[in-house]
Amino acid sequence: MDKEPTAASTASVTSSHEVFGAPCWITLMARDLQAAHAFYGAVLGWKFRRVRLGAEFSLAVSDGTPVAGIGALAPALQVPVAWTPYFAVVDADETAARIRERSATVAVGPLRFPVGRGALAADRDGAVFGIWEGQLVSDWQSWRKNAPAWLRLRTRNAFDAAIFYGEVLDWASGKPGCCEVDYEEDEVVLHQHGQVLARLSSGAIGTAPDPLIQPRWHIHFPVPDVEATVDRACRHGGSVLGRNPSPYGVEATLRDPDGGLFTVTSQPSVI
Repeated sequence: MDKEPTAASTASVTSSHEVFGAPCWITLMARDLQAAHAFYGAVLGWKFRRVRLGAEFSLAVSDGTPVAGIGALAPALQVPVAWTPYFAVVDADETAARIRERSATVAVGPLRFPVGRGALAADRDGAVFGIWEGQLVSDWQSWRKNAPAWLRLRTRNAFDAAIFYGEVLDWASGKPGCCEVDYEEDEVVLHQHGQVLARLSSGAIGTAPDPLIQPRWHIHFPVPDVEATVDRACRHGGSVLGRNPSPYGVEATLRDPDGGLFTVTSQPSVI
């Protein structure tokens, strides 16, 4: 595993106070850190670095660009293995209170880490997300410019979900730097400074046996060749849940050997 980044390489780290309400990071809650490294390294070509969060955390890097955090926390926190988006907030306690006030769930935290505070939550339809107060692992503008991943919420009703997240995360609040929302047919589009950050779409069913139809934040990783990536995933213990018709390019949703779901796509961004 690569060494921890030097002070020079982390000088551009920004704070959640500067990008509040925006999706600022993604993490995988894994059972075994080394097994996760082996799978995602082989399938997506990632390399891994130590970070200041402790021995059970690592930073996934692709072509020098930070992509995601991986932590062997699923057994300790008694949560499923899953990819989870985190949203930047000014005050984790205040945001957690807003989540509870709106009949949603704060499952874990807020917990204190060396560089900030975070919590895991689920919205009213059961889609899991995180909140983060503090330093971000990488420079926000650089991370978004390189677009190493993008997000889509599949939920029961995108407009209801936008109201919930807007109230919790101060979307469209008029505050300087907040995220804005637009409506395109049946989708809600989240953007900031002209850049699309996520899309919310309707039609999920909470009781559906198919995990692709259940309310969920889906993490999309752009890859040069979707079929080659699918082949590598299957050869290294993963499985294919489906090849999804999409106006945004060729997509395939995969399950890693521990059960974590993610989507690989030929589309480089949500725009």
